[in-house]
Amino acid sequence: MILPRDEDPLDVRPLYLDEPANTHCHVSSRRAVTVPKSARVSFAAYFNAFPASYWKRWTVVEEVVLRLTVRGSGRIDVYRSKPTGDIVHLQGHPVRSPRALSELELRVNLTPFEDGGWIWFDVFTDDSTLEIREAAWTTDQELPEQKMAIGMTTMRPVDAVIALRALGDDQAVLDVVHKVFVADQGAQKVRDTEGFAEAAELLGDRLEVIEQDNLGGSGGFTRGLYEAMEHTDVPQVMLMDDDIRLEPDSILRANAFTRALAQPAIVGSQMLNLQARARLHSMGEVVDLHSCLWRAAPGAVTDHDFGEEPLRETEELHTRINATYNGWWMCTFPREVIERTGLPLPLFLKWDDAEYSLRAQEHGFPTVTLPGSAVWHMPWTDKNDATDWTAYFHVRNRLIMAALHSPYDVRSTLLKQGLKLSLRHLLSMEYSTVAVQQKAIEDFLAGPAKLFDSLRGALPEIRELRSKYSDAQVLPSAREFPPPTFDLVRAEQLLKPPVNPVVIAARASKALVHNLSAPEPSAKDRPQINVPAANARWFLLGNLDSATVSNADGSGVAFRRRDPQAFRELATRAVRNYRRLVREWPRLRRAYRDALPELTSVESWRKVFENG
Repeated sequence: MILPRDEDPLDVRPLYLDEPANTHCHVSSRRAVTVPKSARVSFAAYFNAFPASYWKRWTVVEEVVLRLTVRGSGRIDVYRSKPTGDIVHLQGHPVRSPRALSELELRVNLTPFEDGGWIWFDVFTDDSTLEIREAAWTTDQELPEQKMAIGMTTMRPVDAVIALRALGDDQAVLDVVHKVFVADQGAQKVRDTEGFAEAAELLGDRLEVIEQDNLGGSGGFTRGLYEAMEHTDVPQVMLMDDDIRLEPDSILRANAFTRALAQPAIVGSQMLNLQARARLHSMGEVVDLHSCLWRAAPGAVTDHDFGEEPLRETEELHTRINATYNGWWMCTFPREVIERTGLPLPLFLKWDDAEYSLRAQEHGFPTVTLPGSAVWHMPWTDKNDATDWTAYFHVRNRLIMAALHSPYDVRSTLLKQGLKLSLRHLLSMEYSTVAVQQKAIEDFLAGPAKLFDSLRGALPEIRELRSKYSDAQVLPSAREFPPPTFDLVRAEQLLKPPVNPVVIAARASKALVHNLSAPEPSAKDRPQINVPAANARWFLLGNLDSATVSNADGSGVAFRRRDPQAFRELATRAVRNYRRLVREWPRLRRAYRDALPELTSVESWRKVFENG
């Protein structure tokens, strides 16, 4: 049982306690809470309910024991849920020790949890309070003691220092962490950041900061795996983002679950929303090898608000889901998995985590996304990484993943999706996005030989390419421009998305004709409309000559201007590249699969790290 820290906002409380209206428990420490008089409080909360179905399916644990240290008067009742969300009372125990602490043990067999279900306890009080000094879900079965190394990559040293301090402040975490490797890739160094000295003192000789060139997420995370495998003998390696807020007990839970595995598996932690702290943003993901896209796992709940809908009242959260990969915001790897799977691909960022889990699966190692173990992270829905410089890595690395792991002939899918996406961006005056996407396809077509070189070279090339397009230039606000000229009533009519295929075709045809004609001269320097990021869709922008469009995070605007010449050139280039992709796909699949052992070898990565 864990409870909010003093520095945590009240928003996180529903993740730890399910308190009815007008009932407020007194949290006296991370492990102690007092339930007020005449109350019923449930610990069927994200961080305190036991995800029994995951332990039943993936570990050797057959029975759990709820051990509590309590004082006061009332009763403790243990409940479980079925995969349907139905609730079953298991057992109860009265508490009659108003002055002295007493110990309770309540046992629950995991047999009925194959398809889903949680276990939790509720506290009932009458005319006095009940204090829980300590509570834990435990097992009497012997599990191997295993320490871990943590690998963190950083471009944001302030965030990294916060995470390091959270690690160092928790003695239970320090007891299982042997080393913390920080791959420092930013311009501002972690060592020079306020608070680092205190974090380093807390971690002591466990901490090792490695300064290296910006090799992206894959280069930073691989450095952590490389150092742990080459210079320690730890049985587990955990990768962790820097731009997170950490629930330290999640490390202990991932460590315990990995120790208990019936077979080696990648153990991923879930993602909570850093901006809305009671929301579960990512419950689990899969890669659809037909469409070659990632998406939520079947049955997974996304963006669930525990402040509005507690665990007990949300049926969908009680069915066990199966993931095929987990993001590396927090992810744990048994040593055997790394030894047999190899190191990550040199992809800089995007798709490296998904590709690695797919490759591990081919070696017999599944990925499990474990509820109750999570970090707070910025949700990807608040990012604009499908249209900015990261669009290059989205496209190129997706093609590499598909070539390596899809068992299907995906050429038709890639062709249809790619041309449709290119047309949408072109109609939206996002010429820089189409340009970097086409470069991504061309670099993929060139084969795997220069992938390691691209760790250092791709980003500068992409930034140089984008600098040639006005839609990639960000200005502070739309106030930098004269007032817009477009009829807002007409714009409102165009905002309604077409649904009928005939209407979609008609509006796309009209927008296409418009984009091939000469724009209004006045639109060159004056936007016709200011468009919020959420409304920047092709069926609106395709009818305009210019617009300012807000960034997804609201930090500024881009001035998009229609350019018929750029439209024609990029459209022609896209058609040519996708034709080549379809024609050369069999050759490319062989080339990338043949190169995989070298691309993921320790020797190849050692050369990268030795060069800076």
